[in-house]
This record gives sequence, C-alpha cells and structure tokens, in this order.
Amino acid sequence: MLEQVNEVFREVFDESDLTIARETTAADIEGWDSLMHVRLMIAIEKAFRVRFSSSEVASLNNVGELIDVLERKVAK
Repeated sequence: MLEQVNEVFREVFDESDLTIARETTAADIEGWDSLMHVRLMIAIEKAFRVRFSSSEVASLNNVGELIDVLERKVAK
C-alpha cells in the first residue's frame, strides 16, 4: 500500500524520485501546503476509489495514518 500511495504522491507533486515513509508529514515535503493537500486527497480518492470525510482528513498526522484509514476503506 505504501508504494501505491507513493506513486500518487509522485504524480501530485510532480517529483519522480519522491519517496515517502509512514512517518512522512507535510513538513517533510516541499510544496505540501493546504492546496496541495486537497489535490493529494482527491488523487488518492480517485486512485483507490474511496471517499474520505472531512473529519478523517483533518485527523491525519502523517502518511502512516493516511494508509491505515485507506486500508480500512479499501477492505470494505
């Protein structure tokens, strides 16, 4: 799942060598501001065919938490 999410990050941030980890936060990636966060979440929703609630998005602190929520949604 991490590698699949990493591919979405690479596309959204237009950086082919971008590598994320579960501990990665917005502060770790140049250009990850509120607008890019919205674009990222939309891209992840499309890639995995899921929908996030605004409270789910607001509660995410790092990529690991995003993956945990994503895995639960994909499993349904």
